[in-house]
Amino acid sequence: MDVEQVIEELYGLLPEEFTAARDAYVAEARKAGESDAAKAVSGLRRPTTAAWVSNLFVRARPADVDRLLALGETLREAHRTLDPAKMREASGQRHKVVAALAREAAGPARDAGQPVSDAVLHDVEQIFHAVLADPGIAEQWATGRLVRAPEVPVGFGEVVPEATAPRPEPAKPAKSSKAAKPSKTAAKRVSEADAERRERRERDRAEAEAAATEARARDEALHAAEEERSAALHDVAAADESVTELERQLKEAKEEKRAVQDAAAEAEKAVKEAGRAARDAHRAADRARSKAERSAD
Repeated sequence: MDVEQVIEELYGLLPEEFTAARDAYVAEARKAGESDAAKAVSGLRRPTTAAWVSNLFVRARPADVDRLLALGETLREAHRTLDPAKMREASGQRHKVVAALAREAAGPARDAGQPVSDAVLHDVEQIFHAVLADPGIAEQWATGRLVRAPEVPVGFGEVVPEATAPRPEPAKPAKSSKAAKPSKTAAKRVSEADAERRERRERDRAEAEAAATEARARDEALHAAEEERSAALHDVAAADESVTELERQLKEAKEEKRAVQDAAAEAEKAVKEAGRAARDAHRAADRARSKAERSAD
């Protein structure tokens, strides 16, 4: 068995087709005595819907795959050099490209009959963000064999303009103490406003991350439930085959029983006819003997 070819085929199937096809290949390998191949294939895990959408995108859109990989290299280089202008430019491009490609990725999936919910679309975006952030994830993603959405490295590519823009020169203190008071008050208000904005951003980011975590947890639960359903359906199919075989054997046994019963009936009929013939022969013999005795007298 060509394990690489089998893996390539399995990760191109619809998620609900994966488990049954994998188990069939495992059974085939075991039957052929290829224990290593059976072990390798049995260890494969069915991709989540988002991972499958991403895998399908990799297979169907090689030009866009190269585009995303190139953008990732640009982002990582800007992050390494800490060039604020390049980082802001690349970060803005990153979000636009990821959102656009995630929408594009949903198209082939829907064409294949797989619905793509908002939660799935969000996880696809997470996959693309992780691809941009981590070259190892990018290399794995490019094989088209992801199993689930990887974690996005925290803080990658996020550039807050206020944090990178040059700080203004501090205002010269006014000569009059009366003039200085309004300046301090204004500075305090600006500082408080900045603090509120930062808190709001942190709060929004935390809520978004919590929502994303919840969505991933739900998707994982769905994935596990679908795995159990597939396994149960596989068991039901095997049970149906056993029932069909037993019903066939029962039918053959009933037909054989009818044939035996018919043969027994024919034998019973033959016995009765033979009995009548024997009785007739005995009566004929008795008559002949009587007749012979009378003749002798």
